[in-house]
Amino acid sequence: MQKKILIDAERLKYPKSGIANVCVSLIKGLDEKDSDFEYTFYGPKKNIPHTKKKFSVIDWKFWQKKIPFTTKAFSLIHTVHQLSDYFHVVKKGQKKVVTLHDLNFLHDSSSERKVKKSIKLVQKNIGNADAVVCISEFVKDDFMKNRALFTFKKEVRVEVIYNGLIFPETTEFSSQNKYSFMGKKYILNIGVLFPKKNQEVLLDLISRNDRHLVLVTSSAKSVYKEKFLEKIKTLGLEERVHILENVDNNEKYFLLQHCESYCHPSLAEGFGIPPVEAMYFGKPVFLSKLTSLPEIGGDLAFYFDDFSAEHMHQVYASGMQLYSSKTAEYASQLKERAVKFGYLEMADAYENLYSDLLR
Repeated sequence: MQKKILIDAERLKYPKSGIANVCVSLIKGLDEKDSDFEYTFYGPKKNIPHTKKKFSVIDWKFWQKKIPFTTKAFSLIHTVHQLSDYFHVVKKGQKKVVTLHDLNFLHDSSSERKVKKSIKLVQKNIGNADAVVCISEFVKDDFMKNRALFTFKKEVRVEVIYNGLIFPETTEFSSQNKYSFMGKKYILNIGVLFPKKNQEVLLDLISRNDRHLVLVTSSAKSVYKEKFLEKIKTLGLEERVHILENVDNNEKYFLLQHCESYCHPSLAEGFGIPPVEAMYFGKPVFLSKLTSLPEIGGDLAFYFDDFSAEHMHQVYASGMQLYSSKTAEYASQLKERAVKFGYLEMADAYENLYSDLLR
């Protein structure tokens, strides 16, 4: 009889978020594999992708946080996010896997109250886990340094499984939008408009050259957005900065296909999906040297040592010069690196872990 595994994909409530992307990738990967397990996914039914295997789905309801349903039929529960509000209780003999994306709340100037609250919620998720999966070596190192904040089962496994992406099958996309920046050289950035993403330094960069800056964002911290918009005015960049909200995948790929480069000066990143997507399109990638980003870009990305306008301008100019001198070869190497972070690789790694735990 097949063992049953429940995967908490509740984050699909926010379909444009990075964690939702990871959930979709995991579902697709498991759908395409021969498996000894019977999978059930917990999340909003309308956002669970269509699958060939007709997986079971338990539809998310807001009240389940207070009145959870029984999970006794499952041999293993996989919580795909360390701040989940669900499945904190494990039945006797049941195994549990938790994916840890980051401990950013320890590093991003969060209030003491928020830090305490977050530690408490992470503890509820990982305290009874048999395995904690970190999405990068950086996250694992950070977790090990801060493990004294948490208590665990004696034999807990801690390992790294990189997030896996579903790459488009073509690199030719079209758009219905008549963007004013098309035909001009533009730098692309994808991500929430939050202080930790540090997009404001890209305004300093384009104030030193003639590039346009295109930001694709799904949400924003209002104080940071106000500061960002104010800086655009101060630097006189109103004509060259374009903020696009909630674009779909097709549109995002169109923008990646036509950008000159992708810049990601983030201060805190557990993994970094957008730089991988840009590499898949063979685009030069400029990253901060912080947290997990050097693991993602390897020796093919260009890195900002600091965020002064002059330094960023120098890194950008020399990086673009090197890329332009051997575009086809460089683009091919970037794509080759990107595909190592694929959804099938991630699904394989998780299923191997489930098998080990249930053996």
